[in-house]
Amino acid sequence: MRILVAGVGNIFLGDDAFGCEVARILSQRSLPEGVRVRDFGIRSLDLAYAMMEDYDAVILVDASPRGDAPGTLYLIEPQINKNMLDEHEGEVVNAHSMNPVRVLEMVHYLGGQPKKLYVLGCEPGALDSEDGRMGLSDRVAAAVEPAVNMIKDLVIDLTGNKSEVGRGKK
Repeated sequence: MRILVAGVGNIFLGDDAFGCEVARILSQRSLPEGVRVRDFGIRSLDLAYAMMEDYDAVILVDASPRGDAPGTLYLIEPQINKNMLDEHEGEVVNAHSMNPVRVLEMVHYLGGQPKKLYVLGCEPGALDSEDGRMGLSDRVAAAVEPAVNMIKDLVIDLTGNKSEVGRGKK
């Protein structure tokens, strides 16, 4: 099974770097063959083209405001359909920002469709400031390890291979 774990976010916007940090930590862990972890940052074109590869599942990791307390984690399996993608107009992808819906639109327009798509989101606290804020807030930083564990559990569920998912380096 081929799985892409994609960390997205902007390291200069505080908690928006959540996905980047989870990808950094997860890339240091042992994972089954076929599981690829990448920090895409704000490189939406790179993510769109990576999603065009033949992955059985894509897990997007991102800071996603939903109105919960900062550091709240959630795992969703969005149902992507053509009508939802066609509702959005304008610029499909901006090379200098990351909008996962726009990335999915580009994948759709290129003729691709993830077989399974998951979003592991974290409620951010502080996203930006006038001078740019690097580093996660305490509550979001505390959610990184639980997020890594959620992804490892999802990988085990998808691959059925618990023995290759460990705590140490690859």
